[in-house]
Amino acid sequence: MLKKFSIIALLLALVLVLVGCAPKAPQATATPVPATEAPATAVPATDAPAAAVQEPAEAEALELTVEELAQYNGKDGQKAYIAVDGIVYDVTNSAAWKNGQHNGFEAGKDLTAEIKDKSPHGVAKLDNVVEIGKLVTE
Repeated sequence: MLKKFSIIALLLALVLVLVGCAPKAPQATATPVPATEAPATAVPATDAPAAAVQEPAEAEALELTVEELAQYNGKDGQKAYIAVDGIVYDVTNSAAWKNGQHNGFEAGKDLTAEIKDKSPHGVAKLDNVVEIGKLVTE
């Protein structure tokens, strides 16, 4: 009986150790800020070339035109952004969007029709990526 109790106690201790070592769920890397709030600090000017892709400041809501969105295609080290229903999502860290591509779709585009009409999961999977701004018309 003591041997059985010892084995159970060891198994329970092993389970507790394994549960404590389990990886935690990933946290969102960016929190969008409503466009009505002003940035807390000014962003200094840079000497970057005009053609370089500008990263959005964390403190301000991102607004991109379709042409600007196209720069974020996930290729050559660029971030991968998509737009659906006027909302811009960062899919850079999504394993499903490796190199800016997912099931024939390409990042850097407004994929509203494709996601809603062709994607088997529709907009449901957008809950798993970070909303970073909105798509604007010029």
